[in-house]
Amino acid sequence: MISTSLFGDELKSMGYTLFSGVPCSYLKDLINYAINECDFVMAANEGDAVAIAGGSSIGGRKSAVLMQNSGLTNALSSLTSLIDPFQIPILGFVSLRGEPGKIDEPQHQLIGEITPDLLSLLNINWDYLSTDINKAIGQLRHANQIIEQGKPYFFIVRKGTFEPVKLQEKPSELNKTPFIKNKSKEDQQPSRYEVLQAISLLADRQTVNLAATGKTGRELYEINDAKNNLYMVGSMGCVSSLGLGLAIARQDKSIIAIDGDGALLMRMGNLATNGYYSPENLLHILLDNNSHDSTGGQQTVSHNVDFVAAAAACGYQSSIYIHHIDELQKAVEDWKQTKGLTFLYMKIASGSKKGIGRPEIRPFEVKKRLQVFLNG
Repeated sequence: MISTSLFGDELKSMGYTLFSGVPCSYLKDLINYAINECDFVMAANEGDAVAIAGGSSIGGRKSAVLMQNSGLTNALSSLTSLIDPFQIPILGFVSLRGEPGKIDEPQHQLIGEITPDLLSLLNINWDYLSTDINKAIGQLRHANQIIEQGKPYFFIVRKGTFEPVKLQEKPSELNKTPFIKNKSKEDQQPSRYEVLQAISLLADRQTVNLAATGKTGRELYEINDAKNNLYMVGSMGCVSSLGLGLAIARQDKSIIAIDGDGALLMRMGNLATNGYYSPENLLHILLDNNSHDSTGGQQTVSHNVDFVAAAAACGYQSSIYIHHIDELQKAVEDWKQTKGLTFLYMKIASGSKKGIGRPEIRPFEVKKRLQVFLNG
């Protein structure tokens, strides 16, 4: 076993102070250390954890993810279509449940056999973490060099690697009673393009717009390809998790995550995570057209969900039903003044602008440009 405290202190000295993940018994002591000594965001699933760490990394704060190797499969979308194309460097710790030759539960057998190959297929540099503290710290320093070159690095962690760390008790208070504004008039149902035009007009030097994958990002790009925009190209459903990580890392900026109904339905657990950690500088806007517009307009089940109530129940400080564009613009402007984690819900028309193109700027170039904006 290695000293978890010594290893954790080395992580902190290198700047890794934000951790996110889903617990595993093999990693529990490192997770306990991170909860006790650093900022730890308990994600609803591993894909969200990767997006949270990715947002923090974009914001200039070194971040790490921790997960069981079965959870690595949950993170594949975020790793392949967010971390890779945007070239986001994060540190990862993956447990080796189902290690070949070891007795374990049957559900871990296959993933235990393929974990190393899976990381290699993902083009992620990795190594087995040593149980010798001096060697482990050397490995960590090597990993940090790779990360500072802009690439992710993962450690595979065997059972019994970390010495026990007792989890310190912390108060777990419920968020205050939220402000809720429900539907009170007819919906205007403008096009998504018109709504994004209105949001784009509100841009300023303190605001970042994160657009969900598909037509949302493509239309925002065509309206105004601005340095404060980021267009998701995959990792469907992760835009608000990316926003959460960025909001935590950059509390000096206003972060707006523009979501779609199909995307949010895919990862509704991120509402609970956002609501609990509740960054004051995150605004989550849901544009609901009751369809998977980017793939042919197939209907979603959004018409059967009360998103305003769901966001409020998950801890958003304000959850507001928006009926028309003027109301949306006022709500955004008000939020910039008052702040507080806020959810804005708006019904929009189905369909998209005809002949809409795709961003010609590559994802990692979008990220680098955004980082210049953040540090300007």
